Amino acid sequence: MRGSAQQLLSTILILVLVGGAPGAVLGQPPAPPAKERFEDVSRVVAVEVPVNVVGRDGQSIRGLKSTDFEIYDDGKKQSIESFEVVDLNVLSPSANPENRARAEQLTAPSRRHFLLLFDLSFSSVPAILKARLAARDFVLHSLAPTDLAAVATVSLERGPRLVVTFTPDRAQLARGIDTLGSKSDLAGERYDPLRFMVDQAQITAADASGAGQGQLPNLKDDRVGGVLGEYLASLSVMSQKDQRMFDTSRVTAMSRTLGSVAKSLSHLKGRKQVIFFSEGFDSRLMLGRGAAQVDDAVQEAQEIASGRSWMTDLDNRYGNTELQNEINRMLDLYKRADCVIQAVDIGGLRTAGGTGIGGGAPTGTGKEALFYFANETGGELFEDANNLNQQLQTLLERTSVTYLLTFERSDLAENGAYHRLRVKANLPAGSRLSHRSGYYAPRPFAELDPLEKNLLAAEGIASAAPRRELDLDVLVAPFRATPDLAYVPVIIEIGGGGLLTGQTSDRLGIEIYAYVSDAQGQMRDFFTQQVGLALGAGREAIKKRGVKYYGHLSIPPGSYRVRILVRNTETGRTGVESVPLEVPAFTSREPELLPPMFAEAPGSWVLVRQRESQEERSVVYPFTLKGEPYVPAARPSLAPEAQAQVYLVGYNFGPGQLAVQGQVVDDAGRKIEGGTLTLVERTTTGIAGLDKLVATFQPSGLKAGGYVLNVEVTDPTTGAHETNSLPFVVR
Repeated sequence: MRGSAQQLLSTILILVLVGGAPGAVLGQPPAPPAKERFEDVSRVVAVEVPVNVVGRDGQSIRGLKSTDFEIYDDGKKQSIESFEVVDLNVLSPSANPENRARAEQLTAPSRRHFLLLFDLSFSSVPAILKARLAARDFVLHSLAPTDLAAVATVSLERGPRLVVTFTPDRAQLARGIDTLGSKSDLAGERYDPLRFMVDQAQITAADASGAGQGQLPNLKDDRVGGVLGEYLASLSVMSQKDQRMFDTSRVTAMSRTLGSVAKSLSHLKGRKQVIFFSEGFDSRLMLGRGAAQVDDAVQEAQEIASGRSWMTDLDNRYGNTELQNEINRMLDLYKRADCVIQAVDIGGLRTAGGTGIGGGAPTGTGKEALFYFANETGGELFEDANNLNQQLQTLLERTSVTYLLTFERSDLAENGAYHRLRVKANLPAGSRLSHRSGYYAPRPFAELDPLEKNLLAAEGIASAAPRRELDLDVLVAPFRATPDLAYVPVIIEIGGGGLLTGQTSDRLGIEIYAYVSDAQGQMRDFFTQQVGLALGAGREAIKKRGVKYYGHLSIPPGSYRVRILVRNTETGRTGVESVPLEVPAFTSREPELLPPMFAEAPGSWVLVRQRESQEERSVVYPFTLKGEPYVPAARPSLAPEAQAQVYLVGYNFGPGQLAVQGQVVDDAGRKIEGGTLTLVERTTTGIAGLDKLVATFQPSGLKAGGYVLNVEVTDPTTGAHETNSLPFVVR
């Protein structure tokens, strides 16, 4: 931006240089919109219950109706207000290309969610590295287009870390699996919990070699000394107890860490399949020794018979009760959060001499613990991670049909209380029904932790379902930048009334997230920012109109969807919009027309611009006419009899006289009589192939309300023409 453009914008744009958006971490999902679904505090809360039904043959049962189901909330039968069937086989783009649009409209509870969770503390490095290959293949080749998946790691040292949030972007998921955060982070995660044992082994080996044997002496041999041997044996038992206590503390800590993951997922709508890649921990810590360990049982019986009961370890015999309770509490959190753990035993992938990032689990001892995790939450244990796709195919089939039942509650307190659900169904013999065991009532936004808030935002971007707690209008326009990239300004208008509703502090915090995804669902670019505005005397100015934000994207030619989420950081009120975007190949020499631009009256909005790098600051501000900058309106508000100036930007229209026509339509696309568009001037830009036109629009004859202005620019000499449109409001 240079010259007068830079001077003008430096005076009208409030450059809010606060910290960028917080990093993505595991958290809880939103609170519902307008009717007001689960994400918001509302008079009526819609509770959505996804249900899967599987027949005796393991296949999803199709053809059920709402009358086949009954829902009970805390034991009270509820009326089913809406019923939806989501059959992924029917929605497959291969079955019908038009299904892509239908699939994009699915709500979050209708979609399958997969969290690929890698245990970095109880798994060996080679096993994790190999398990990534199976996980990568799974997300790239097995998931349905409507599925959302995420990648996360969990460790004692750093807790849960979200690498990639729930997204349909398979390429991003694959990259997240490849790196598990980053190579440096992965190296930093390595931790050996057995370092005491290593030190002890070194000392003992030195002692043994000093005896000239190269082996540990038999401590019970009378040649060592009866009393001394007895004393050393008791020390050995105590040492083993101490080691078990240490191992138990690590498992307890991991259980609590896993529990925090469940809490973060507890309000995320839809059933979550947690694919847990781990070698597990020594199940004897929790369950005690197995029946096959006869030698230990005989030894204990002999010690008790000889009156030396202190030589027995009851935890080794029966398991640690406190640990059992801790793990059961953790698993209950997963069941309450509608999470099913599908445990993948990656121990079979471990190579000889592999060391765990956190020490790992002894060979063959982790399988029972993983089975317990899976079985208690309704999942399965998969023992061959090399063949994960084939093993999970059964799971994918069982969940290919979802019946979404919705009932409403108007008496829910905003206290986060848990409510138990029960679903009954009229099913064929041998069928199995699975559904969420309950739901949590909404909580005030201020009580959510940062993990939950970030996952709420991620869910809003992933689903892109409109939310109207904040009034958002969005304008995107692709300008030619380089032969391979377009510079795409994104103008977001945020209504002040919704922003200030419930706002009590004198500092208004706004989170802005913008992502652009291509036709395959891959995220191609984004910007995020946290904005802080001191209200004071400016409160009324914001309330009158609101905040206008200017950001930009850089993307190559193609078809895209721009996903916008804006949230008040104090109240949690959220607006979500998504708009289609076509970026032309400007090198094709075909005519292109950008949306018509209505210049905004100065002082009507509080203006904020995206923070830019030094390189980005050199980009020329695109909204100019004859060298003078203007700020376009995303949704112009026009007086019924006033004449408004319209700026048109086009490419490759040739040198002839251009003709401009306008047509007003309503939101349904029906033509409306009224409104006149007149070409005033074709300006000189000095840039080959770039045209900037000035026109006037007179909204006479239009009643108050919302409309869309369709504009067509034609070159009569060549017949080339192009159209574009912009919504507007007549006051």
